[in-house]
Amino acid sequence: MRSVKSLLAAGAATLISSMAFAADMPIAAPPPMYAPPAPPADFGGWYLRGDIGMTNQSAKRIDSATAQTFPTTTVGLGFDSSPLFDLGVGYRFNNWFRADVIGQYRGRANLHGADNVIAPGFVGSDSYSGSKSEWVVMANAYVDLGTWWCITPFVGAGVGGSYNKLSGFRDDGIQIAGGVPSSSATYFADNGKWNFAWAAHAGLAYKVSPGFTVELAYSYMDLGDANPGNFRAYDNSISGPSTIKIKDITSHDVKLGVRWDLSSPPTYMPPLVTKG
Repeated sequence: MRSVKSLLAAGAATLISSMAFAADMPIAAPPPMYAPPAPPADFGGWYLRGDIGMTNQSAKRIDSATAQTFPTTTVGLGFDSSPLFDLGVGYRFNNWFRADVIGQYRGRANLHGADNVIAPGFVGSDSYSGSKSEWVVMANAYVDLGTWWCITPFVGAGVGGSYNKLSGFRDDGIQIAGGVPSSSATYFADNGKWNFAWAAHAGLAYKVSPGFTVELAYSYMDLGDANPGNFRAYDNSISGPSTIKIKDITSHDVKLGVRWDLSSPPTYMPPLVTKG
């Protein structure tokens, strides 16, 4: 009888010791249902862009043979507004720096202005008219300044070339020399030439989706000079190479643009969990 009690006591002690050891062991974590997504890497990718907008152009002065001979005052020189369109391709290097190359067409803008001359024994005025358009090729670089509520302000700069074309250019002149008034009309052939061009940009970008962004931007453009082709007087009395040059054409542009990211990562979707 004593041996049976001893055996039961030893078994109870062994069971209590096993339970205490099990209580001291750490509880293993359940296997995860799915691994959490890794944070997105700060890498870039290719994108396409397009813009539409309006120009607000001006010029510094008009150089001519008359202006080189007499003291001349230029008045009313400027251009009407015109539409612009561009397409381009770019690369986003990271979350704050990107660059692109664009081709831009700037529609015809009507030209107006006059050169007035008042000199001893001579008074005259040359009124100019015509239109101007441009093809621009430009490489741009931008710095994105951070994103708040999906809106990213940015600044940028660009360099390239502008093909400035003058069309239908005309000079209507009135002169009084020695007390004798006279008038003339001179016509010029259409002409275009390439100039160095540069630009400064600023704007706001709104990310509609991971692969689609809308921009509202302002650009200051320096487009160089423009000059018409050979001239011909209305009565064919004189003709020859033009000496007229429109100097320092600049423009304040407002644009609405879009960007399509060609390498945006797919949106993460966790696996579906079904109950068995």
